[in-house]
Amino acid sequence: MAHFAEVIDGIVERVLVVEQEFIDTGKLGPKENWVQTSYNTNGGEHSRGGTPLRKNYAGAGMVYDSDRDAFYHPKPYTSWTLAEETCQWEPPVAYPSDGKIYEWNEETTAWDLIEDG
Repeated sequence: MAHFAEVIDGIVERVLVVEQEFIDTGKLGPKENWVQTSYNTNGGEHSRGGTPLRKNYAGAGMVYDSDRDAFYHPKPYTSWTLAEETCQWEPPVAYPSDGKIYEWNEETTAWDLIEDG
């Protein structure tokens, strides 16, 4: 069995664990709407050393970009950019590495301290 994402108009509707043969029957809708995804793929890497599949594991509400053949989350902030290698969104300023908790402030395009860890 494998994980398949149902993609309608470029958005993942749901992810099911089924056999390819069942997808091919069309009982779940047009087989062209189903795209295989890998539970072990994140940021273009396979957690078990295997071959990564479509950059990230799909989830409901995520984008499937057929040109990149990749799944990724919708853009969280206007200032963030999509890293081509990982298909993950990156802020214009790196998250601080001081062990404290921050949240992104789009107005200032900076990280605001919310908890002094």
